[in-house]
Amino acid sequence: MDDVNKKVIIVEGTSDKRKIEAIINEPVEIICTNGTISISKMDELVDQLYDKEVFILVDADDAGEKLRKLFKREFPEAEHIYIDRMYREVAAAPSRHLATVLLSANIDVNMIYLEQYKSEG
Repeated sequence: MDDVNKKVIIVEGTSDKRKIEAIINEPVEIICTNGTISISKMDELVDQLYDKEVFILVDADDAGEKLRKLFKREFPEAEHIYIDRMYREVAAAPSRHLATVLLSANIDVNMIYLEQYKSEG
């Protein structure tokens, strides 16, 4: 990864990653934890991401909250992006909802996902 990509989004699974990749409209590295993360992998991430703008986007369930707490401790400077609890999983959240929460975190999104809001109600 080159220095141009300063933003990193940490998600739980590959389905989350694919959904986010389709929505964002800027070069952002997306890292999957696959639901859990070991201490050694966390240490690796801390070293790898020390000069990056880190965003945490995990599911609104118990596993996601546990992971979020771990990231709050290890990455206190990271910005946490929250989906509405009614969707529970990032991959299950409507694209327009994800586009809205990503945009509110100053991540550029493809505007087509926000325009869908009108047609989806």
